[in-house]
Amino acid sequence: MRYAVALIVCLLGAGCGKQAAPPSGQGGAATVAADAPWQPVRFFADGQPEDLAEWNVLRVAGGRLQLNADVLPYDLNTPLFSDYAHKLRTVWMPKGESAGYDPEQAFDFPVGTVLSKTFYYPRGQGDAVLRSTDEGADLRGGGLELSKVRLVETRLLLRRKDGWVALPYVWNSEQTRAKLMRGGELISLELVGADGKRENADYQVPDQNQCAGCHGTDMKTKALHPLGPKARHLNRDVAYADGVANQIARWSQVGYLRGAPQPQAAPRDANWRDANAPLEARARAYLDINCGHCHSPKGPGNTSGLWLDAATQEPMRLGRCKLPIAAGKGTGDRRHDVVPGKPDESILTFRMLSDDPSVMMPELGRSVVHEEGVQLIRDWIAAQQGACG
Repeated sequence: MRYAVALIVCLLGAGCGKQAAPPSGQGGAATVAADAPWQPVRFFADGQPEDLAEWNVLRVAGGRLQLNADVLPYDLNTPLFSDYAHKLRTVWMPKGESAGYDPEQAFDFPVGTVLSKTFYYPRGQGDAVLRSTDEGADLRGGGLELSKVRLVETRLLLRRKDGWVALPYVWNSEQTRAKLMRGGELISLELVGADGKRENADYQVPDQNQCAGCHGTDMKTKALHPLGPKARHLNRDVAYADGVANQIARWSQVGYLRGAPQPQAAPRDANWRDANAPLEARARAYLDINCGHCHSPKGPGNTSGLWLDAATQEPMRLGRCKLPIAAGKGTGDRRHDVVPGKPDESILTFRMLSDDPSVMMPELGRSVVHEEGVQLIRDWIAAQQGACG
């Protein structure tokens, strides 16, 4: 099965060949020859390696950010918004290990799993980056082409014996290495839209404690959990070099997933940008990935009474005519979280439109307004019928 994983990633152009150590003295993901051999992925059962390259998950070679041969890229139906950053997501598991399928929660990953998420932007002119929608990483040329992107950070989520651990690595300006930044980092960016509009973004690399703000999805246990690799997010087709395949089927095929049903029997979130999908499904998928990990019966936002996860169906829990609980300034002098047919009178859209840290939602992961996402939720509210008493 592990050979199959290596073959698939090789076909994607993300790394093939005999494996050996990168040149000594080159920390981070220091540049190496495009055809240089790899060492296998290395899992550290404890400790916090200072350089991303010590894990042997990614490297810079031949002008590209490449994936090791046993590292499988994946994508989500609807991704989390992070100041318009694009993301390259990967998964790796130890030889002979696989994740247990779950229809609702994150898969049951084995000890030794390494999940990575690299945040990057398409390059604009000068130091600017493009403000554009994340369409998924294009690895067909053998990895991310560094002349066309600006790497910002790579986050690792590691399944150790005692639970999940998050490590944030920040890329240097030369894009040759990524260094562990336990205290996080604030990175100033200039975003340029297709219409030429320019906007400054204070991109926040989270510190290790802030990672729990999103990944600590259960207030009782306080334990970290993956957010993206769930059946409803992964159940989609992607274009591999050997043809289009469903991700759940491919993970099962290569031995990274056990117990999964056929894709048509698994849950599936909508693509929030798919105009052919029902508006309700698109809006709920967007709220699920961006808000549901916190606003859920078990999450940090459970006391608000506003639950936006995929499982919640009760209209009032979804905000319909619901009075806020201790929102204070965050209400914007509006009475209800969602007022059917009236997005301008709804607290939900008010907080999504704000960039005030004391008001905005989500609280973490953005410094600018996701205009397209706000429009989707506005349309969803506008389409609702009824009135609040």
